[in-house]
Amino acid sequence: MKEMKKKNCHEEGEELQGKVVAPSKEALKDDEHWIKIQYVNGVTIDGTGGGGIDGNGSTWWPCKSCSRPRFTNSPKQHITLSDCNGAKFSNIDIQSPSYSPNTDGFDISTSKNVSIEDSTIQSGDDCIAVKEGSSYISATRIACGLGHGISIGSLGINESYQTVEEVYVHNCSFTNTTNGARIKTFPGGSGYARNITFEQIQLSNVKNPIVINQFYRAKKRAKHYDIKVEKESSVQVTNVTYRGFNGSYIGDLAINLNCTSCFNIVLDQVYILSSQDKKRG
Repeated sequence: MKEMKKKNCHEEGEELQGKVVAPSKEALKDDEHWIKIQYVNGVTIDGTGGGGIDGNGSTWWPCKSCSRPRFTNSPKQHITLSDCNGAKFSNIDIQSPSYSPNTDGFDISTSKNVSIEDSTIQSGDDCIAVKEGSSYISATRIACGLGHGISIGSLGINESYQTVEEVYVHNCSFTNTTNGARIKTFPGGSGYARNITFEQIQLSNVKNPIVINQFYRAKKRAKHYDIKVEKESSVQVTNVTYRGFNGSYIGDLAINLNCTSCFNIVLDQVYILSSQDKKRG
């Protein structure tokens, strides 16, 4: 390993007379650099003498074609995306027990053009959470369960302005989950969750299949801070479509829309039966 780290240097020169070969992937520590040039102004590397640099990339290349990577027992979120543009995940397998707290499968914030497809997610929290500043997010052919379902939000925490838009969830299944398709916002917050579609969803023993909760954790926060729940959410939930829902639920309500600022909410071809008494929810 070779490192050049000099401050306030000018016109540094290095002549390569032989071949510099990188260590293997196994030998290189996570926090190490193989060749590091820092704080140098005007460096020259001269390879005219026949020298060269061999990155030993063959020890890294096999990861390019990994098949169905598996994530297990994460201490917190399994995969977190922040400030990303253009990410695609497919054939991902995430497995953590239902009692593991805050173990979202995918936690997405301030990102756009993200797609997740053909994946299985079991966690102790949201299978997928689409959070503030995210847009053009798609989830297709996701098997979610156990877990808290696929969630938009939460938005508007601490009376902040937060937004999510253009989310498409298609051909997904929820099995023994706490929630199915959920949108959650805090009271007192502002912003919007708009242009969101949940389509062709299969449910099996889901406690809360369809949820919009604009008083998310309101009672818990009020008790903790010894305040009254007075403020309504100003986060506008608009242009939301639930289409092609089929299956069973085990909770009190198949559809729970606890809204203060919801507009143009469409439910189309929604057939959800109670697994307990076989009555239509």
